[in-house]
Formats: sequence, C-alpha cells, structure tokens
Amino acid sequence: MKTYNANAATADKKWVMIDAKGLIVGRLATLVALRLRGKHKPTFTPNVDMGDNVIIINAEKVVLTGRKLERKVYYHHTGYIGGIKERTARSIMEGRFPERIVEKAVERMLPRGPLGRKQLGNLRVYPGTEHPHEAQKPEKLDLAAMNRKNSRSA
Repeated sequence: MKTYNANAATADKKWVMIDAKGLIVGRLATLVALRLRGKHKPTFTPNVDMGDNVIIINAEKVVLTGRKLERKVYYHHTGYIGGIKERTARSIMEGRFPERIVEKAVERMLPRGPLGRKQLGNLRVYPGTEHPHEAQKPEKLDLAAMNRKNSRSA
C-alpha cells in the first residue's frame, strides 16, 4: 500500500456555518481550529491547507465561563517603549468588535507560520446573524448538540 499525500488540487474544501449563541469560547475555538486545519478529514496532510471555510455568526453572544469576563486580560504592544496595553474580556465584549474574542481564541490554537495564517484566512466571524456568504451554501454545524458541555444557558 502506498502512502497518500494530498495536495491543494485534491483538497475538498466545504463551507460550514456555526451559530455561536450560548457556546463556550474555548470549546468553540478548539472545534473551529480542528475544522480549519482539516484534521477531521481522513485525508489530513499537515503541510497542506485541507480545512474547511468556517463562518461563525452571533459571535457577540458567546459565553466565557467562571470569572473570565473580569479577570481575563488581552495584551498588545504599540511598538513604542513602555507601550504595553491591556484590556479585559468584558471591555472587548462591550466594545465595537466583540467578535475579536473568538478570532483571537481560534488564532492562538492554529500553528504559527505561513500555513497557519492562510488557514486563519478561511475563518469569517460576524457579531450578528447576517453574513454575505449565502451564495456558498454553507452547511450548518450544531456544536451545542455534539456535547452538552459545549453550551451554557444564561
């Protein structure tokens, strides 16, 4: 038997839509990162972009467990001396771009490098229910039904 190596031409990329309402951020991010890399497919090849295109809607309605809203801190550096800035998860969720919590969680679960950046480009996150990808006919993926621990009611 010969070893099968997939390439970009043989990759079967689908469009998947996930409704993030009530889902826990970390569990959502792990399953999305798995889909983006293509590890759910039997033809997974680590050096090829085999993953699906993932659309996440209702990203502003995700749930952080415990006291992470107050205690989880996101840092970034301005590039200037002493330019470290910090924001809590609550300030990001109440700000203009609450979907960045989900984007950061998924980004940090993907490998660093050119392939990881390309796979992250296959992720689209929207804070509300509208998205401009109806033409791609995405199939719905219900993560809340996969495991009872994936979602939390308010």
